[in-house]
Amino acid sequence: MLQPRGKVVEIIAFVDADHAGDRVTRRSRTGVLIYINRSPIRFSKRQNSVETSTFGSEFVALKIVTEMIQGLQYKLCMMGIPIDGPAKVLCDNMLVVYNTTAPESVLKKKSNAIAYHFVREYVAMKVIKIAYEPSESNLADILTKVQTGPVRQAIIQSILW
Repeated sequence: MLQPRGKVVEIIAFVDADHAGDRVTRRSRTGVLIYINRSPIRFSKRQNSVETSTFGSEFVALKIVTEMIQGLQYKLCMMGIPIDGPAKVLCDNMLVVYNTTAPESVLKKKSNAIAYHFVREYVAMKVIKIAYEPSESNLADILTKVQTGPVRQAIIQSILW
């Protein structure tokens, strides 16, 4: 690994899931918008599993963004680019944010346990820090949902600054 040099970079990620958005298979769609400083990286993908709840699809989306951030941080470190603390992940589901950040939280749904423990492990290692972002200002919504013209235009303006 190279010695970190230069200015530190900040990683911020917006994540969202569209529960059962595919009308044929009822699979959810994950939308991720990652900023490295002010440079956006977008990602949208249909999830591999059918989730029975919004909570489950949001947790799978959070697991996907955690894996992406882990790989991104590794690549930046290998290039000698210093990273400014944990990556900030913004999610619009308050229950998911609470379950990943509160130490006393216990997940009782066995079907979501793998994504739950994976994300909690990275929060505990201080690789990511999860916070709530209201759905109206979550920039990843443009990758998962259809919006009206003015709403879509406002989100695009926010993405492009």
